[in-house]
Amino acid sequence: MSLSEQIMSDMKESMKARDKVRLNTVRMIKSALMNEKIKAGHDLTAEEELTVLSREKKQREESIEEFTKANRKDLADETKQELAIVESYLPKQMTQEELNQAVSSAIAEVNAQGKSDFGKVMKVLMPKIKGKADGKAASDVVRKQLK
Repeated sequence: MSLSEQIMSDMKESMKARDKVRLNTVRMIKSALMNEKIKAGHDLTAEEELTVLSREKKQREESIEEFTKANRKDLADETKQELAIVESYLPKQMTQEELNQAVSSAIAEVNAQGKSDFGKVMKVLMPKIKGKADGKAASDVVRKQLK
């Protein structure tokens, strides 16, 4: 089942269950995917869908951070629920150990010698971990391993 089909199915289930938070979140995801499809001018590939989902996840993480700073626990809690729903469509996230291993193999692949090779390592690494690990966490690991 493609992501679009899964979203339509989940939207119907949410309507039947009268789950407003899930329904609104699924609608936002569907809307983001449709906007990206229109912008691209073709049906989205799985990788492009993953990019959209990652963007949605990041937006919610940033919103939670801002709501927490503003002492808006109610909005932060609702956004956490949305984040959990968005994450349910993403592939399983890499553990720290798996991320370290992926970084090590990327460093070996480009034969990186020091910090000056950071860009080369990230260029090889990011397509491999897309949607499975946070880019910021990956860049932190790369920096530590390139000392």
